[in-house]
Amino acid sequence: MKAYLANGLFGMGDRLLNSLIALEIRKEIEGIKLYVPQENDSINDKSSYADSIKISKADMDRLKESDFLIAVIDGVEIDSGVAAEIGAFYMLDRPIFALYTDVRQQGRDNKKKIQALIHDGTENQFMYRNLFVIGLIKQTEGNIYSTIEELVEGIKDYIETIKNVNA
Repeated sequence: MKAYLANGLFGMGDRLLNSLIALEIRKEIEGIKLYVPQENDSINDKSSYADSIKISKADMDRLKESDFLIAVIDGVEIDSGVAAEIGAFYMLDRPIFALYTDVRQQGRDNKKKIQALIHDGTENQFMYRNLFVIGLIKQTEGNIYSTIEELVEGIKDYIETIKNVNA
């Protein structure tokens, strides 16, 4: 199977997270061919030069070849490149597995947090994700996961289901 890992790649935190996700997926899913854009020096070696067309073509070619997309949707906003990759991949009608690790997902059942939000909209202790992008993810066979371990298990379950259907 081929997969594409979509996340920001310019800050150290994103690069480290991408490396960690790639390491776990490659360790846990035998034979996977995982494309990680930050590993593609022909377009992402920033001491070199690649224009917007070269970058978009290189990544779109890999998206089209992929059986599923892994998208990190953390951050203040979903990274604009990741949102574009989700939109493009959705059009291929293939699964999207998202990783959303924001700790503000915790406490959703805390009545004090909910009452504070009802009373004062500026007391929002929860994160907002763009609902259009979330809707695209939810319409595929993928899912949204809170940990790398859950993400890997979800992908393994999907691959196993595909194997059983094709058997």
